[in-house]
Amino acid sequence: MDIKLAYGRNGLNISLPDDRTTVIEPGYVPGLPDQEGALRTAIRDPVGSKPLRQLVSADQTVAISVCDITRPMPSNLVLPIVLGELAHVPSDQITILIATGTHRGNTDDELAQMLGQDVVSNYNIINHDAFDPSNLVLRGHTSDGIPIWLNRHWAEADIGITTGFVEPHFFAGFSGGPKMVAPGLAGFETIMPLHNSDMIGHPKAIWGIMEGNPIHDAIREISEITGVDFAVEVTINREHRITSAYAGNPKSVHRAATRFARTMAMQPVDEPFDTVVTTNSGYPLDLNLYQAVKGMSAAAQVVKHGGTIICAAECSDGVPEHGRYNEILSSATAPSELLKMICAEGYDRHDQWQVQIQAQIQLTADVQLKSEYLTHQQIRAAHLTPVDDVEAAVEAAIQRHGPQSRICVLPEGPQTIPYLRNGQGR
Repeated sequence: MDIKLAYGRNGLNISLPDDRTTVIEPGYVPGLPDQEGALRTAIRDPVGSKPLRQLVSADQTVAISVCDITRPMPSNLVLPIVLGELAHVPSDQITILIATGTHRGNTDDELAQMLGQDVVSNYNIINHDAFDPSNLVLRGHTSDGIPIWLNRHWAEADIGITTGFVEPHFFAGFSGGPKMVAPGLAGFETIMPLHNSDMIGHPKAIWGIMEGNPIHDAIREISEITGVDFAVEVTINREHRITSAYAGNPKSVHRAATRFARTMAMQPVDEPFDTVVTTNSGYPLDLNLYQAVKGMSAAAQVVKHGGTIICAAECSDGVPEHGRYNEILSSATAPSELLKMICAEGYDRHDQWQVQIQAQIQLTADVQLKSEYLTHQQIRAAHLTPVDDVEAAVEAAIQRHGPQSRICVLPEGPQTIPYLRNGQGR
């Protein structure tokens, strides 16, 4: 069986035994024949809201939240259409905020790639910085006492617009929607309580679950307390073309988008597999090892206890060196020790959530990594097993698990989330 894995920009071709291999891919939906037309229709005939052009007056200031480079959001298509509906508002009254959360700021070249050079040249664009207190304002607290520190430009704008794409998320349920406010535009003192060990370790903090998921409940509350005036959400296919578009009332829009995304991206299976081959959906999602934990998590949903996960992620941006993910990984000699450290009372570190999820997976399965840019030493330092050849790694896994062992392949990684049919909460 010949399979093309989403890996970097060009993909990775592998061949696996037909008789024992199950391939799980997202339900394919072709891109809309007129993406721009669909977006304009959604924005001009929105759900539960006035059309954007009528909602915003010419004397108001506007802040627009957009995805950073780690998300394959077609902002270069969506944003010009949103801005076109705001043509009556002077451009110096509009601020475009890159919702980085705790990620690094995007470079000028990345901004041009993401947004288009015309937008970059004519509008004020700001990379959100969760660690700069001078750029944050306090907007109250959640019902659980989490302080709501948000980007000053967002909090002080007359009109707040979120733009995002919706797919299952490995601990927040689904992406897009309220995530474009928190953690996207939140301060670290807000982000950290949303990602502490209790939140991340909650059984409902997982793919596809929103209600009763403490992380999604909190970010939804933050969005509702602080106010989003208009939302534009899309779903996309493997070619990153828009398959559906929604606009209007933020809560209604996200509910509609997640309903569509769930039918395309989440697929039940009857039994777990001995070996799961996964990716992180190729570039830009597999930029680094930090992001690749999502692909590992997708595989972990259907791997047997003691099974093998083989993740192919190019990691052209390295581990990375920015943030504290690599530093935390290096702080203990085994995944069990990392979990003990992270779950200790008072432990509070940037990026600990990604290490916690990775360590939880590694207690269940042997996790191996194929990467073009990371050395074997770097991979071993991350407590993973390096592999140079995915086919050879699968063959070794077959030898380990026995002649009757079964293989699952997720060529698009977390673009498809498999789950056990008899599992709870779906």
